[in-house]
Amino acid sequence: MTLQLCIAQLNFVVGDMTGNARKIIDAAHQAYAQGARVLVTPELAICGYAAEDLLLRPAFIDACDDALKTVARELAGLKGMHVVLGHPQGGGIQSKSVAITQRFNRASVLCEGQVVASYAKQELPNYQVFDERRYFTPGQQPCVFEVAGLKLGLLICEDAWFEAPAQKAREAGAQALLVLNASPFHVGKGLEREVQMSQRVKDCQLPLVYAHLVGGQDEVIFEGRSFAIDANAKVVARAPAFQECLQYIDLKADGATQGLRLSGREIVPESTWEEDLWHALVLGIRDYLGKNGFPGAILGLSGGIDSALVLALAVDAIGADKIHAVMMPSPYTADISWLDARDMVKRLNVRYDEIAIAPLFEGFKSALSDQFKGLAEDTTEENIQARVRGTLLMALSNKTGAIVLTTGNKSEMATGYCTLYGDMAGGFAVIKDVVKTQVFHLAEWRNKHDPYGTGANPIPERIITRPPSAELRADQKDQDSLPPYEVLDAIVRRYMENDEGIHALEADGFERADVEKVTRLIKLNEYKRRQSPVGIRVTHRSFGKDWRYPITNRFRA
Repeated sequence: MTLQLCIAQLNFVVGDMTGNARKIIDAAHQAYAQGARVLVTPELAICGYAAEDLLLRPAFIDACDDALKTVARELAGLKGMHVVLGHPQGGGIQSKSVAITQRFNRASVLCEGQVVASYAKQELPNYQVFDERRYFTPGQQPCVFEVAGLKLGLLICEDAWFEAPAQKAREAGAQALLVLNASPFHVGKGLEREVQMSQRVKDCQLPLVYAHLVGGQDEVIFEGRSFAIDANAKVVARAPAFQECLQYIDLKADGATQGLRLSGREIVPESTWEEDLWHALVLGIRDYLGKNGFPGAILGLSGGIDSALVLALAVDAIGADKIHAVMMPSPYTADISWLDARDMVKRLNVRYDEIAIAPLFEGFKSALSDQFKGLAEDTTEENIQARVRGTLLMALSNKTGAIVLTTGNKSEMATGYCTLYGDMAGGFAVIKDVVKTQVFHLAEWRNKHDPYGTGANPIPERIITRPPSAELRADQKDQDSLPPYEVLDAIVRRYMENDEGIHALEADGFERADVEKVTRLIKLNEYKRRQSPVGIRVTHRSFGKDWRYPITNRFRA
């Protein structure tokens, strides 16, 4: 007999238990009509991932319990249908000084209105963006349930990265593993998961179905890309990335081995890192704006590559009709900057306005003239220009309700090559985790591809090829203040993302002056990053939840 299973790769909203339950109910009805008798949802599907300190509120857990009951009740009429539902369960004792956790990260099996089996996650991650030991108690027992004579074992996300939980399931009689997941995206993570899960299959000799979440939640992206691996550790199904879908898998008893054979209907091909990164950033913008109810976006378009890239991403994410680009030239703005900005908005059919900041800039200088008497102009005047621009953009945001998208990249965030309350002013930092060299690669990739049908070749070539400049003083170039971006970005990756020390970098041939400068700037500018907008995480370590350095600090590795 063949058992058809359906992976519900869906995009949930944290805290919208009613809406999330409805999505699961609708998916179950659709899967049942297609012949599936098992539906597997992602981790914590009922409440969305990650709910963070909402999990500490008793009323939140109660709402999750009510939503689970709603799903069970509304699917009770689907005879023989088993829905594996991710949800939190339990409470705890909490006061101002102590909290005793009794909550579990669970996967419960619903069938004909009843919870027929339930599993508690055993391995609770507490690294990078994860903080599950703050909220949950680890489970201890395996869970195996039977459908049509086939025995299926449950795991949740981190469990599958360790050998013991899978072995426990096997010892309890499991013939295949169903893994519920909410595993944050970073470039390369998709292949890493498949390699790791293939190894798990080899170790425990059980085929595996990996049901993954899709969607953006604040800084974190979940790319979907659910998959199934047969007993020979071969990928037999792979769902599309960065979109919702129902992925069907067939499970059939193998009489010769007493195991299960898995087969899928679709293996979506692997994609390039540029394609994955583009889709991740687009999804991050779309979900942050959509789930938080912003009607549109505003951004400062400078004629430089960072703002050009963010504009192209935003158009792909929410459409040209919801974008307002504003050029704010100063006395130091080159003619080619506003010419290229005008060219780009015409290509993308975006609303565009120009607001000259020279009168405002001169007004600030006049107001401060007595205070600055006898002092030479320096970065103070440069920062005033950036803050004038930030004020204008925020005024437009306040008046219209649209969110300001900031355009600073990771290289700038690392070194503080950005202005607090200036170009850092805004609500969402789209490329905060994208280093400058990747910005160039992405711009070139987008000009060769039109993945959302919003317009081919959107970024004028001169924007990509001209030397980058903040244009806050005459003849300014980024490399006047920073090492070449190829060097800077390599140091950021190794020192900031991978925790390598200064001596190791010097031993590998980096110039001591470059290493000293970049690492010193990373340390000095922690106070700026603490005040920057939330931004999309696309590496295994971003300047967000997984970077927790003190501002007051005298240590440098």
